[in-house]
Amino acid sequence: MMPIRVLLADDHQLVRQGLRLLLEREGFQVVAEASDGLEAVRLAQAHHPNVSVMDLSMPLLNGLDAMHEIQRVSPETRNIILTMLTENHYVLDALKAGAKGFVRKTHATEELAHAIHEAARGHTYLSPEISETVVGAYQDKADSCPDPLSPRERQVVQLIAEGKSNKEVASFLNISVKTAETHRTRTMQKLDIHETAGLVHYAVRRGLIQL
Repeated sequence: MMPIRVLLADDHQLVRQGLRLLLEREGFQVVAEASDGLEAVRLAQAHHPNVSVMDLSMPLLNGLDAMHEIQRVSPETRNIILTMLTENHYVLDALKAGAKGFVRKTHATEELAHAIHEAARGHTYLSPEISETVVGAYQDKADSCPDPLSPRERQVVQLIAEGKSNKEVASFLNISVKTAETHRTRTMQKLDIHETAGLVHYAVRRGLIQL
């Protein structure tokens, strides 16, 4: 029986090394490691892993939007979020985006292998406290403030909040500078934000970047 092929994406090398040791000990094959969301998408397209395991907060492209892109370039890949961010809207946004697992980093040793097996079979795995979060969020209607931005607009916000210029945004996203400027202007209008500092605050609040 072929081992389950896994892509790891986290911007901390020590975390990736620890996860690789954990997963290889459990019989998984780690086919690639990514240190940012854009690299994760490229590696998923190159290797078509069975399962990707990624953090939500990553440079250049956050885990949620990286997951969107991975589903486009490698539709058979199942995606698991492994993170410290467990507030209601993070969990709900990830599940709505098609995540097949949501595991806290503090519980990775006990739960990640099981989550990968479940995801590879097409099932969804949630840590027990994450399940409680989901139930509570729906009961409390905690999703009353959905993100108004498209995935591409979130990518632009993240890159701007990380200090990238319009030219750099265009380069990272493989679009023209004019298109990058248009995205920036439209996004600021949508959010009723009039300065870059406001975009940074929004990106932090939505978990796109961490200070």
